[in-house]
Amino acid sequence: MYNRRKFLQTSGALALGGILLPKLSKAAIFEFPDVTKQIGIQVYSVNKFLGKDPKALFEQLAKIGFVNIETAFNPVGPYYGYTPKELSAMIRGMGMKWLSHHVAGAGFNRPPAGNANPKPQGNTQSFPKFLNLRDNLQQLVNDAAEGGLEFLTCASTPIGTLAEVNKSIDTFQKAGEACKKAGIQFVYHNHATEFDPVEGGKSAYELILSQTDKDLVKMELDLAWAAKAKQNPSELFKENPGRFPLWHIKDYDLANNKIMPIGKGSVDFKPTFEHARLAGLRYYFYEQDGVQNMEDVELSYTNLKNLVS
Repeated sequence: MYNRRKFLQTSGALALGGILLPKLSKAAIFEFPDVTKQIGIQVYSVNKFLGKDPKALFEQLAKIGFVNIETAFNPVGPYYGYTPKELSAMIRGMGMKWLSHHVAGAGFNRPPAGNANPKPQGNTQSFPKFLNLRDNLQQLVNDAAEGGLEFLTCASTPIGTLAEVNKSIDTFQKAGEACKKAGIQFVYHNHATEFDPVEGGKSAYELILSQTDKDLVKMELDLAWAAKAKQNPSELFKENPGRFPLWHIKDYDLANNKIMPIGKGSVDFKPTFEHARLAGLRYYFYEQDGVQNMEDVELSYTNLKNLVS
C-alpha cells in the first residue's frame, strides 16, 4: 500500500503539478457548479493496490478527496468481495457516492485491451470470470439497482467487424431498455479502436451512435482514447448533444503512446470542459490504467482539482 511519508516527500512536486493545467473560465464552471467540484475515480486504475483489504483502499481514496466512485472488474470479484448493497453502504459511509459500474458487453475471460491501445502497465493479476451484458443482462441490472447506481456502463465489447458491431448494437438496445425499467441509465465507454472504420468509411462509434436510441444508450467519453484517435470531443458533442453524461479524464503522451498522470500528457481538457453543457455532462472520473504508484493518483487529483476549482 502507499506510504504516506512518500507523499510528504513529493509534496513539492504536487504543488508544481497543480499549475500544469490552466483553470477553466468562470463561465464554464458556472454551467456545472456542483459537478465540477465533485471529482471521481474509476477504481480499476488502482487495482494494483487492492491487496487483501479493499476497504482500506476505498478509505485511502476518500482521504485523497475523491467523491464519486466508478467501479469495474478486479481480482477480488465484481464488487470487491461484497454484495452490491454492502459495497454501496461502505462507500457511502466514507462520504463518497457509488455512481457507475463497468461490465463487459460480450463475454471476456479477462479485461479486454484492444489492439490499438497500449498494454496497461500493472494490473497484471489474474481476474475471475465476470458477467457480461450479452449473457447476464438482467442479473447485472438487478445488481446495479441493488447498489443504487445511476449508471450501468459497458466497458468494452467486440467491435472489430461489422457483424460484431451489429451484435453489440443489439445488446446495447436491450441493455438500455432493461436499465430504463430499473431506473438506471445505460452507457457505453470507448477506447481508440471504436473510431476505426468498419463499414463504408463509418466507424463503430458512428454506427453505435446512429443506430441506438439516444435516450436508452448514452456515452462515457474517454478523453485520452478520443485524443489518440484524433477525435474532437466538442464536435462529437455538437453532433450528439446531451448524449455524453459521463467522461473519463485520462491523460496520454501521444508522442510516446503512454498513459500519464493528469497534467503530464498531451490531452487538453479545457476545451472539452467548456462544452460540458452541450455534452450533457453529469459526472467525470479520473482514470489512469495500471497506475504504478499512489503519488500519481495524488498528483492527478491535485491537477484536476486545480483545473475545475
